[in-house]
Amino acid sequence: MIKAGIIGATGYAGAELVRLLLGHKNVEIKWYGSRSYIDKKYSDVYQNMFEIVEDKCLDDNMEALADQVDVIFTATPQGFCASMINEEILSKTKVIDLSADFRIKDVRTYEQWYKIQHKAPQFIGEAVYGLCEINREQVKKARLVANPGCYTTCSILTCYPLVKEGLIDPDTIIIDAKSGTSGAGRGAKADNLFCEVNENMKAYGVASHRHTPEIEEQLGYAAGKQLTLNFTPHLVPMNRGILATAYASLVKDVDYETVREVYDKYYKEEKFVRVLDQEMYPQTKWVEGSNYVDINFKIDPRTKRVIMMGAIDNLVKGAAGQAVQNMNLMFGEDEAEGLNLVPMFP
Repeated sequence: MIKAGIIGATGYAGAELVRLLLGHKNVEIKWYGSRSYIDKKYSDVYQNMFEIVEDKCLDDNMEALADQVDVIFTATPQGFCASMINEEILSKTKVIDLSADFRIKDVRTYEQWYKIQHKAPQFIGEAVYGLCEINREQVKKARLVANPGCYTTCSILTCYPLVKEGLIDPDTIIIDAKSGTSGAGRGAKADNLFCEVNENMKAYGVASHRHTPEIEEQLGYAAGKQLTLNFTPHLVPMNRGILATAYASLVKDVDYETVREVYDKYYKEEKFVRVLDQEMYPQTKWVEGSNYVDINFKIDPRTKRVIMMGAIDNLVKGAAGQAVQNMNLMFGEDEAEGLNLVPMFP
């Protein structure tokens, strides 16, 4: 059995980790970490866990936790993992960080976009960006994995094949993305109140969202050069889901079959990436509660651009599900163990 500890177990991503790991046949959760609810029963925080989880919430002592478990998940705000991690911890256990602390390889870029000083730059080089479909072999050997962001997971996987194969000009990419409110976390914020969100849609982080450099960096690796793109997120009045619509200029005339072959080249054997049939477009409701990414595209010959679309559940493939997928790879488990989740509807 893999012994797992979760720091930040009472946030939305942490709670989703609990739900998924409880369904994993080879995992035992040893530590439900939550600074806000120390000594409170976990099922008193999340009543859906009544008579399922009897444990009380513990603190966020990563050094003590490292002595007890094989893997630590940190579902915490930016800066926490970097401020706590050290060589002694990594010598004892593997760490999967759901924050942005180790996603971006350039420290100055991280500090510029996140407005905090990085406390552990010595580990950035070895941290593996845990987008399993692209970095699977590196993840298998990692002791520190940077779990990708939700917007970034959807955006990168949607665009990656066409960037990698050079079918589009990467500097022309424009990404328009929508997210449910759970993507903002469980903390109390006026912008997330019912009266603020209900019957409303809005753009936010315009030309300044912190996932922008992460998307640029990872697609830059695919393109073989640095690139600059536009990314605009929107908040929509639903609990879960991300829909990303990306636009880019084609570098040559191509037909549907050519583009489809490129997507199939990268994703045909991927369990969790579903390239939809022609004229069938991704919808958040068809991936809700699952680890799937639904992707499709449309060529617009009038503008000589391609429109790429992707949908995920932001708490599963965009956070906890991807973290479990990474854990499975790191410990030699079946990659899909604990993640064979049929999307929920309605």
